[in-house]
Amino acid sequence: MNTLEKQGLTATYPVAQSSLSYPKSLSDKEKIRLKEDKVLVSPFKQNKLELEAQKNWDLFYKRNSTKFFKDRHWTHREFPELTSENLSTQGYKILEVGCGCGNTIFPVIEENKHVFVYACDFSPRAVNFVKENPLFDEDRCSVFQCDLTKDDLRENIAEDSIDLVTVIFVLSAILPSNMQQVVQNIARIVKPGGVILFRDYGLYDHAMLRFKPGHKLDENLYVRQDGTRAYYFSLEYAEDLFSSVGFKVIENTYIHKRTVNKKEEVDVPRIFIQGKYKKADLTE
Repeated sequence: MNTLEKQGLTATYPVAQSSLSYPKSLSDKEKIRLKEDKVLVSPFKQNKLELEAQKNWDLFYKRNSTKFFKDRHWTHREFPELTSENLSTQGYKILEVGCGCGNTIFPVIEENKHVFVYACDFSPRAVNFVKENPLFDEDRCSVFQCDLTKDDLRENIAEDSIDLVTVIFVLSAILPSNMQQVVQNIARIVKPGGVILFRDYGLYDHAMLRFKPGHKLDENLYVRQDGTRAYYFSLEYAEDLFSSVGFKVIENTYIHKRTVNKKEEVDVPRIFIQGKYKKADLTE
């Protein structure tokens, strides 16, 4: 997360034209900066970051507790699939991967009495925070620790049983070389006709352009000061990723917003990528 995000004082607003098929036009200065940032973090340090990935995220939650993220009520606006009108079916099942402290799942559970939510996170500490939340109810939610690059989701969730999966600011923390394996892992538990809702950092986002030399791991992949990683997606990469495991692209677009911190007199452009991908249904 960048400094503004860590302060917890920002608000994000849509710009006049929020959904575009291109990320942004780079200034000459930005082009030069990206072109000159060629030196990658050493293989030794990159391997160390991978080995310590879980520890770094656990430390993140230790430092920030449950106070870092606010409940994501905005997901209902961005994804109509999460509104109560569309979740009224009895027995509807949702999986949130990378649930953190439950900032997405608890608003969903509160507003939709028929929904059962599965949730998992890389960080054991985050999973414990979810279980300690007063809104946690084992009759409505099952939460477990999971390394999506190694642990088979079918150990906790039946194959072809999930109606809807949210993947929100999760894949960007995973090495691109592991992403297809992760998406395939998720695909196994999605029922035919089920949908993945995806939101993450887009190419040329302000946070990407702010990285100083010495933080680049690979193309569009960087490491933050706290050891967590961030990948910035292009539309083409996201489409290829989900299509490769049998999902049909319903939506795949850049979302342009602005993050405003009035106290710090900061107003910066943000670029996210948003997608909806549907698992093939042989009956269609």
